[in-house]
Amino acid sequence: MLLVGGPGVGRAEDLSGAAPSEPVVETVASDAPRARPGLAPLPGSSEGSLVGTPSPGPAELGPARPGFQVFPVVASVVPGLLLHGMGPLAAGDTRTAGRLFAMEGTGLGLLLVGGAPIALTGASRRVVGPLYTVCLAGAGLFSLSAMANLYSTVSPAFTPGWAASSLPPLELDFGYQHVSDPNFDYRHFLALGATARLESVRLEGSARLSPGDGNSRLRVGGAYRVLGAPERARGGDDGTAVDVEAAAIYHRFPTEGFFMGSAEVGLRGRYAMARMSPRLEGSFAEVSAGLAFQGYGYFGPPSDDALHQQLLFTFGYGVYLGRAGPLRGEALLYYDHRKDDYAGGLKVGAGVPGHFGLRGRVLLSEHWGVSADVQAGSAYVARLSAVYALGGEP
Repeated sequence: MLLVGGPGVGRAEDLSGAAPSEPVVETVASDAPRARPGLAPLPGSSEGSLVGTPSPGPAELGPARPGFQVFPVVASVVPGLLLHGMGPLAAGDTRTAGRLFAMEGTGLGLLLVGGAPIALTGASRRVVGPLYTVCLAGAGLFSLSAMANLYSTVSPAFTPGWAASSLPPLELDFGYQHVSDPNFDYRHFLALGATARLESVRLEGSARLSPGDGNSRLRVGGAYRVLGAPERARGGDDGTAVDVEAAAIYHRFPTEGFFMGSAEVGLRGRYAMARMSPRLEGSFAEVSAGLAFQGYGYFGPPSDDALHQQLLFTFGYGVYLGRAGPLRGEALLYYDHRKDDYAGGLKVGAGVPGHFGLRGRVLLSEHWGVSADVQAGSAYVARLSAVYALGGEP
């Protein structure tokens, strides 16, 4: 939408014989995202594309942000929790509203396409895997459109964050994790982790160790970035990316006398929501899907009956924290379909869903930061860790 006006137009009516001033063309804030300082859109970039779009930037370099209004916030809840475009629609942003309505409708359609055959076949093992994946994709789109609807109405109340232009080549974290599970005696854990970033490759390792119970869970994994700028050199990139991931897990239960091992592979994608609408700048959607091959044993070779597969699927809506300097991080509200972690799966409904969580990570200075994670499934998990970063630029 374009507005034509300017002080020169009004003055031309009062001054006889004077030529009217050229009209000033202003772009409404809801029509175009803003650019970072010193960054221009890359050639060939377009809204919605996966490459070539810089992150949003400060308001002084672009149109003013829409002001905060109470009524759109209320509309985003009632009836917005059912109609996921009501928030921006109440604010007059019909373009964003239409896209959220379409996103919600697609999610409901996928739920129907996947759920109806599952019900008609009695959840046959021959078809339930692919159909359940379709259902999870539908649930993800429905949930993400709901979160975007809420975020679009509250985002004018604060300054949105940026995707960090560069992340450290090496991060170490150490902290405490508490698990409240009625089925196991363990409670207290030492939480250790490390992340290394090498160009397009990311390597990760983590350990959860219970000093009293002896329970331990070790994970090593890696990812290769197939689309998007590397985390070590994002520059003006907005964080949109696709990674191929792989990992191996060993979980030991000495008190109960068994162990679990698994190997998994999958894809993880992140999409900067500012590409959908400038009202959503500073936020992102994240989805991953994969498959785990698992085996359980009693401190001996696992039998054939102990081997199985697990569908892996996560989706979440997050926000970036910080805009420049050492302060940089993100927070993510998510659903994780896996059930072999400490949080397990919620004991509701058919098929046993996974668990919900909220995690965040932020570097407070060039070298020090903090990360936290809370999860709710059949058990409750809470973790708080200090982060030490080596190398990199603030």
